[in-house]
Amino acid sequence: MSTQASTPSPSSHRRRRRVLRPLPLAAAGLLVATGVYALPQLTPGASAATTLRGYADARGVRIGTAVGDSALTSDSSYTAVLDREFNSVTAENAMKWDAVEPTRGGFDWAAADRLVAHAAAHKQGVRGHTLVWYSQLPSWLRNGDFSATQLNSILKSHIDTEVGRYKGRVYAWDVVNEAFNDDGSMRSSLWQTKLGTGYIANALKWAHAADPAARLYINDYNIEADNAKSDALYALAKQLLAQGVPLNGIGFQSHFVVGKLPSTMKANLKRFSDLGLEVSVTELDVRIPLPASAAELAQQSKDYKTASENCLGVPRCAGVTVWGITDKYSWVPSTFTGYGAALPFDERYTAKPAYTGLSKGLDPKA
Repeated sequence: MSTQASTPSPSSHRRRRRVLRPLPLAAAGLLVATGVYALPQLTPGASAATTLRGYADARGVRIGTAVGDSALTSDSSYTAVLDREFNSVTAENAMKWDAVEPTRGGFDWAAADRLVAHAAAHKQGVRGHTLVWYSQLPSWLRNGDFSATQLNSILKSHIDTEVGRYKGRVYAWDVVNEAFNDDGSMRSSLWQTKLGTGYIANALKWAHAADPAARLYINDYNIEADNAKSDALYALAKQLLAQGVPLNGIGFQSHFVVGKLPSTMKANLKRFSDLGLEVSVTELDVRIPLPASAAELAQQSKDYKTASENCLGVPRCAGVTVWGITDKYSWVPSTFTGYGAALPFDERYTAKPAYTGLSKGLDPKA
């Protein structure tokens, strides 16, 4: 597909588990089948119109970012930009299984609680990420050799506990993350191998029971274009809705290489929206070969504008989330050798042309 080289491989996604260190400076209601829904906790005009948050508030949508616990707790410049520019936050790692349940039945909520508390104090929504994923599983689960019955019980208990803990405080969950291979087949994983594809419907049902107001998503990468992978996800989504499974939305991760956004992205998002589903860009970044030239930074600005417009130009687009604030903490350089400069702010928290592009994509008057 046209964006194949622009999106992360499954192995690269695993690398999000590490605590990111600063780079050198050089370097909520259920969406029903009718598609009627309302965005909670948003007040039009609630923030300065010239910020990303201001534009999103004026439009009644989310502008979010992934948040790392280390930066949240140690970098005042980071939190200043976070609170000024974003009305939604996603836990970068703090809500993943290995972080919250490192031992069976033993939970560590410290980092996740910090993010939820910070968001509440700054009137930001929280997007939960992620409940069921093939990666970042603790060793007790990964190596446990559980029977299907045992694994099913473990999965339900984990979802019940985590979603229940944040009931009413998390507006959406990436319930199932990266369930497909690029050819449209189901990814081989602990869940798929032991439980079959039915684990997806069960996970959605259990999450809905734990918090009926939260929006429930399937989230994946390389699905932005009309291709085999997005076709398979579309077929599954249609099937789940026909069965009455509480699926509310699809998350399009949108990890791109500069200048390589798929031309079919908007039409592809629309076909999911036409099913009555929310669509959201959930992990947007646009990486550039280093060192980034002025021309590439200008193109990156256009790409941010186009990506956000591709979503916001579709009915039921709930918003756009970027996978980080600043190049200082970006996952890109450590995952894609020779690439970086992927985010709207540079290492010194100076807004890049990408910030302007994203602003224009969000601005309802643009």
